[in-house]
Amino acid sequence: MSDPGAGAVVIGLGNPLMGDDGLGLAALERLGAEWIVPPTVELVDGGTWGLNLLHRIEAAGQVLFLDAVHAGREPGALVELDRHEVPRMLGLKLSPHQIDLREVLALAELRGTLPPTLACLGLQPASVELRTGLSPAARMGASRTVPARARLCMS
Repeated sequence: MSDPGAGAVVIGLGNPLMGDDGLGLAALERLGAEWIVPPTVELVDGGTWGLNLLHRIEAAGQVLFLDAVHAGREPGALVELDRHEVPRMLGLKLSPHQIDLREVLALAELRGTLPPTLACLGLQPASVELRTGLSPAARMGASRTVPARARLCMS
């Protein structure tokens, strides 16, 4: 089981080559540049790491994910998921390269190491397609809404 007294980790997720899918990384960058982050909080560029994130998640007392979240809302709308709402599942995979965050969280849960405090802050993406740069709605949220809410979650 994770140590609830262990530090916090904020993990930015996504692929910056897929438009708004990169907004978790943009929000993480903004958070690190514009906020004073306590030494007990680690900022991690999780990109598309998959299974490589397992040890970081298991070692933390608190985990906050920053990501694009499809929730059927208006582009740029804030989406907040608590521990029980963050999806986790195991599925049949042909290769270990196919493992995504849902499987990583399911593995941590099966191992009894899923941190007691787990949340996801995200924005509804406007478009996830092969291109660089965020849409105006995602750019605004990544620079204002998500870092401010992340800061509150780390307090």
